[in-house]
Amino acid sequence: MSGIKVINESCVGCGVCLKACPVDAISMVDKKAVIDLDRCTLCGACVSSCKFNAIQIIRQAVAKEDISNYKGVWVFAEQRDGEIASVAFELLNKAAVLAGDLGTYVGAVLLGYGVEEKAQELIHRGANKVFVMNSQVLKEYVAENYSAAIVNLVKKHKPEIILAGATTTGRSLVSRIAVSLYTGLTADCTALDIDKEKKILIQTRPAFGGNIMAQIISPDYRPQMATVRHKVMPESASDPTRTGEVIEEVFDLNWQDKRLKFLDFIKEAVSTVNLAEADIIVSGGRGLGDGANFKIIEEFAQSIGAAVGSSRAAVDSGWIPYSHQVGQTGRTVCPKIYIACGISGQIQHLVGMQSSKTIIAINKDPDAPIFKVADYGIVGDLFKILPLLTKHFKQA
Repeated sequence: MSGIKVINESCVGCGVCLKACPVDAISMVDKKAVIDLDRCTLCGACVSSCKFNAIQIIRQAVAKEDISNYKGVWVFAEQRDGEIASVAFELLNKAAVLAGDLGTYVGAVLLGYGVEEKAQELIHRGANKVFVMNSQVLKEYVAENYSAAIVNLVKKHKPEIILAGATTTGRSLVSRIAVSLYTGLTADCTALDIDKEKKILIQTRPAFGGNIMAQIISPDYRPQMATVRHKVMPESASDPTRTGEVIEEVFDLNWQDKRLKFLDFIKEAVSTVNLAEADIIVSGGRGLGDGANFKIIEEFAQSIGAAVGSSRAAVDSGWIPYSHQVGQTGRTVCPKIYIACGISGQIQHLVGMQSSKTIIAINKDPDAPIFKVADYGIVGDLFKILPLLTKHFKQA
């Protein structure tokens, strides 16, 4: 069992470890360090800071298994009321590429009750095998029951990679699976690739507030797991001629967490346009100067039938609600046309919109980073340009 202990014979009560601990888990009692085990995260900062080797971390050894037996790229086919979430089709598209590089198959995991007919839809979208688990217990999503089901599927079939959408459901599910299987998990990925030499998954995600793009690997444990943001990858096309294998699995009632009971699912009342599904988005940023100036963005968006988005700076300034925010800490979008007005184009924003089919930037700064990703750029005063465009489209 992992833990940490202070060797009192070596501790001189210097207090250096107190300053080193990032969670304030260490105190001094009778000139000896005492560690609060409820607060300690076993980060090791105190160990490296101690010049007297008075603190020791004991880590549980975990036997490594032969990972060469793991094959297949699996996608969790998230569904509600029998409708598969579109993010699953995006992941199937990418899974086909990854599986091709690895020389393996694409699998889809479909859990629920009365959802067997949806297995063919997943095959048409790119799955070679669909693992279906049909049970009354799985009719409604309960993270503990779903994770138990998938953990047992993994132990039986040994997939090499598991992908899920970075949705509320996906995030709550795969974290439990990763812990149960003692494997790694990378959240909110924006890109996935295969290291063809080492045959491992390269998982790319924003880090340090979006200032860098980190590449993360899990070379020693399987399955390799990642959640992927919605709309950063294109959906796979439906091919009704595709054939595949449907594998029916049984949910063991002993896996059910009987401490929990599903009561009701209350859908959020959305009064604004769904940015994730919009074909055209017009976004405003710091260049607007004031929240009242968002009226210019709204009028232009209305004239072309677009949704209104924003940068984080505009939301942080209180100019527009968070539901409109596009970027790393907001929504990821992939419209046919994205128009950025007064947005400089920092990486935090680009992460959320750079997959747009066509990007148009309007900014008075010709050196703004947004122009590096834009298909079309207008260098000029948005307060002059947008009213002219609005007038033109209203007359059209």
